[in-house]
Amino acid sequence: MAVKIRLTRLGDKKNPFYRIVVADSKSPRDGKFIEVLGTFNPLKTPPEIKVDKDLAVKWLTNGATPTDTAKAVLVQAGVMKAEKFKPKANAKAPAPKAKKKDTKKPA
Repeated sequence: MAVKIRLTRLGDKKNPFYRIVVADSKSPRDGKFIEVLGTFNPLKTPPEIKVDKDLAVKWLTNGATPTDTAKAVLVQAGVMKAEKFKPKANAKAPAPKAKKKDTKKPA
């Protein structure tokens, strides 16, 4: 079972509030989760982040992989270091096209 650390959306329309949760990678965004690590409120200035650091470190050392957004929130909370965990590249570079071989037979 692949485990991810990600955000679950709560709150009203146009009033987002997020929980930082540990969930199976196959479960939906707002679906079943294993454990709550903290909360994130992006509407406050500065954004309010509450994280149980010991619990987050435990899950990271056990192999849970954070999503890019969750990674950014954990870096802001001081749980992770930014240079240690770099975000994934958006897309792979396209592979060079293979040259077509001549289909003519020599005479």
